[in-house]
Amino acid sequence: MNTYSYGSHTLLDCYGCDAALLGDAEGLEDLLHEAAQAAGATILAAHFHHFGAGAGVTGVLLLAESHLSIHTWPEHHFAALDIYLCSGDIARARRIIEAALRPARSDWRAFPRGCGDKVLP
Repeated sequence: MNTYSYGSHTLLDCYGCDAALLGDAEGLEDLLHEAAQAAGATILAAHFHHFGAGAGVTGVLLLAESHLSIHTWPEHHFAALDIYLCSGDIARARRIIEAALRPARSDWRAFPRGCGDKVLP
């Protein structure tokens, strides 16, 4: 018997990023589009919001395979990303994001979703 998974839900925390990058809503939206496409995901919709001069951005891509979101705090040089894909190459998305944000340090945590919840014959 095989255990089924509903995908991988990952969290990426990026520390020491350039504040200008973290405050650029259009640039971050382009970055997440590139990361989703590199992962093989299908983008259904996007919504990004900039909180004003010197402030951060929150944004989300709704994917056929789930979602990709970002929340930034330029004043703290920090970005938090949430990537959940039921299929696709999530590691490619991570590489694209880290190459663009160039964090001094990043933490990556992956959580398989639904493992053990449904057993396939």
